[in-house]
Amino acid sequence: QVHLVESGGGLVQAGGSLSLSCVDSGRTFGRLTLGWFRQAPGKEGEFVSAIKFSGDLTYYSESVKGRFTVSRDNAKNTVYLHMTNLKPEDTAVYYCAADDATTMSTMSSWYNYWGQGTQVTVSS
Repeated sequence: QVHLVESGGGLVQAGGSLSLSCVDSGRTFGRLTLGWFRQAPGKEGEFVSAIKFSGDLTYYSESVKGRFTVSRDNAKNTVYLHMTNLKPEDTAVYYCAADDATTMSTMSSWYNYWGQGTQVTVSS
């Protein structure tokens, strides 16, 4: 069973940094591909980043490439999203998602497991 819980959201000024964590309480974390998505008020959900179960492959949306870094610690059942040079347009609820397939996807419909989300607010 996969159970994802995000943390680390908050309020930060533009140009600042913030790190999100997502912990899985299950026993299969090492076999999961993890994704980060976000949804701003009144907007469609947006893919942010993904990391393969092996940790050797990552992918980022163009809007965050070079500013965000995804990583994972399988020993801690945790995936991280380190966000730097934050912009007001990064304001959203950030969700962690997982799937036990061996590939990656930018599509939210591909992921079977989701966390409850954590709010990130970037002030100008």
